[in-house]
Amino acid sequence: MSDQPEIRFEDNGTKGRYFIRTPAGDEAEMTFTKVGEQQIIIDHTGVPDAFRGQGAGLRLVTRAVEDARSAGKTIIPLCPFAAAQFRRHPEWADVLRK
Repeated sequence: MSDQPEIRFEDNGTKGRYFIRTPAGDEAEMTFTKVGEQQIIIDHTGVPDAFRGQGAGLRLVTRAVEDARSAGKTIIPLCPFAAAQFRRHPEWADVLRK
C-alpha cells in the first residue's frame, strides 16, 4: 500500500474532507459536515476515473471511521457510497449513528 497516494485531511470549521491527490492533480474526496462536537455526516464521496478500481473510496471512508472511532464520534452516512460501505462492514457499527 505504500505506493498509493496518502490520504489528506482538511477541516474548514463546520465542514471538512478527506482526499487523495495524484501527482497529476486528480482528486478523490469524501466530504463531511460536523454536527456538534461528537458527530459527522458523510455527505459526498467522489472518485474520478483516475482512481477507479483502486479502492480509493473505501480507503477514504475507512479513514473517517478510524478517526471517528479514536475521537469517540459517530457517523451518519448520508452519501449512498458511504452508506453501502457501512452495510458491508458490520465491524463499523460502533461509530454508526443509531
